[in-house]
Formats: sequence, structure tokens, C-alpha cells
Amino acid sequence: MLDVSQYTLYSGGHAGAEERFGVCAERWGCQEVNFSYEGHKISRNSNIIKLTEEELLQGDVSMEIVSRHMRRNYTEIKKLRRIFRQIYHIVINADHIFAVGWLLANDTVKGGTGWAVELAKFFNRAVSVYDQERNHWFTWKDKKWVQDKPVIYNQTFAGTGTRDLTEEGRKAICELFERSFGSTPE
Repeated sequence: MLDVSQYTLYSGGHAGAEERFGVCAERWGCQEVNFSYEGHKISRNSNIIKLTEEELLQGDVSMEIVSRHMRRNYTEIKKLRRIFRQIYHIVINADHIFAVGWLLANDTVKGGTGWAVELAKFFNRAVSVYDQERNHWFTWKDKKWVQDKPVIYNQTFAGTGTRDLTEEGRKAICELFERSFGSTPE
């Protein structure tokens, strides 16, 4: 029998998708770890790891590299760099990254969520994205997005995504947990 308590969700605890992943992890009995840093506002208060400046720097990357991977231009914005550094810690600790947002025509994902997805690809992690425009999950396979109904099969997984979570996105996250761990516990 599956011991859900042996599974750990890594996230950033932001309002929206990350908050919903945390709520579902708690409901199903998964462990939850939320990475934060000084001055960072989050919605989830469960198992917060507050990263030091030194730890944040472990996830440092030039904005030129980020721009190249994301196929868009980013300027040197201090807040954005800190968020990208935090995302590194979420991705590096998980074997499968689940994200909710919008897949773009250039095969990237809109916003900061896109950096989590690109890092997952770079670190050869399994990565699945729920596209809120098409209302379907897609998994990166053979260098392309393939429509899928993913399950959480790795004991370490990440949940990230947009703050602008739609009702369909909320439902998709809950259904992911149901497919993976069974119906909602009482």
C-alpha cells in the first residue's frame, strides 16, 4: 500500500497554484517544504525553509542565460533574480516538477513559472504543465509537449505556478492528487 506520508512537496508557498498544491499535499498527508527568504511574502506557513543570502546565491544565473532559455528579454531586476534563485531550490530538490500556467507558442511557459520549467528540463527532471488556456496537462517528452494525465510517482515533487489560478487550474491540481493517491481523505 502506498504510504503518502513518504512523499514530499517542494514549493514556494505563493498565493495561487503553489498555495493550492500545499493545501492538497496537506489534505492527502504528504510532507510539505516551502522555500522562502527575507522579505518574501508567502501564503503557506507549513515547513518553511528560509534561505540565507548565501543559499540563494547557489541558484544564481545570469539574466542573459535566463533570457536565452526563456526566449524573452529580462532586465536586471533584483526582486526577479531572488525569485529565480528561490526557484532553483524548489526544482533541485524534486524529481518531478508540476506547474500550472500557460504554455506559449515557443514551448516555454509564461512568467516566472517558466523558469521552473526550464530548470527542470535543464536538470533532466520530469516536468508536467497544466495549461490553463487549453485546460489540459502536458508533459515534456522527446523535446516536445505531449498531452498527458500525469501522476505523482516520485517521492519528491514540486508544485509551482501562476498566482492567477483559474477554477479549472484548482481542479486540475486536486485531480492530480486524486489520480496519484486516491480519493480525498476524510
